Amino acid sequence: MSLLILRGLCVIGIVLNVFLMWRKNKELRANPEKDPVIGLNGEEQWQEQKKHIIPTAIIGFVANFLDTLGIGSFAPSSAAFKMTKSVDDVLVPGTLNVGDTVPVCVEAFLFFGLVEMDILTLVLMIAASVIGSFLMAGVVSRFDRKMVRYALFVGLFILASVILMKNLGVGPFGTQGTATTLRGIKLIVAVVGNFIFGALMSIGVGLYAPCMAMVLALGMDANCAFPAMMGSCAYLMAFGNGPKFIQEGRYDMVASWTQAIFGAIGVYVAYAFVKSLPLDVLTKVIVVVVYLTAFLYLRDGIKKGSAA
Repeated sequence: MSLLILRGLCVIGIVLNVFLMWRKNKELRANPEKDPVIGLNGEEQWQEQKKHIIPTAIIGFVANFLDTLGIGSFAPSSAAFKMTKSVDDVLVPGTLNVGDTVPVCVEAFLFFGLVEMDILTLVLMIAASVIGSFLMAGVVSRFDRKMVRYALFVGLFILASVILMKNLGVGPFGTQGTATTLRGIKLIVAVVGNFIFGALMSIGVGLYAPCMAMVLALGMDANCAFPAMMGSCAYLMAFGNGPKFIQEGRYDMVASWTQAIFGAIGVYVAYAFVKSLPLDVLTKVIVVVVYLTAFLYLRDGIKKGSAA
């Protein structure tokens, strides 16, 4: 019953955001005034954006395929939009938050049924991240982002190394976990961890890799990482960021649809890929993703500085 409710919320999130996009796009296209930054009125923007429908469709598919593996979609999408000049720079943040809401809800819907994860563990982890995001946004926004990135590099590097050693049966960390339930101190660690990860999303720190690393380090089945991290992000985007950015109207009307439609297709293809992987191989894929994310945080910390 609980799983049906969680999946039902995903469907509601999809329907809500599709309706809001459709309604807002009609309003934007009917606006006869020229945008002061872009220099085009609503219908002119729509016609210009339609010229890039093929590259944005491909970007939506590939980026959300990668997102389903835990790599994330915002960074590859942003880079691809820039390289192909398919989305105006000023519209990129809104396009990502609006267009990727449907795919991430599809991710959560699919992965909620991937493994028989304990419903109490799953619900508490999701709730913790959502609460952390809403309650702590004002606090973490004052953090030194450079130090946050350095700390995440160190933490993720250590966690990935521990997971790899567990997977290979090397060192004092025990063997690879297969648990689908957490209780006691491990459940507390998971809830507090997701609360922190949810809060850090406010300053652009992705939840996926830290959540994946924590789940495996706590001895859980690697498949449990996916419903935990995707459920957290799905509800945050479906009932928070997505509607907020739609209301503001600062997004690419065409790219938001191609991201939503082809992104959802990319999610399903990646889901079939992940579902087919043996647990041992899936764990190694996750280790690679966590190592990669750790070094990306290190790069950003060095490159962007504390004001980034």
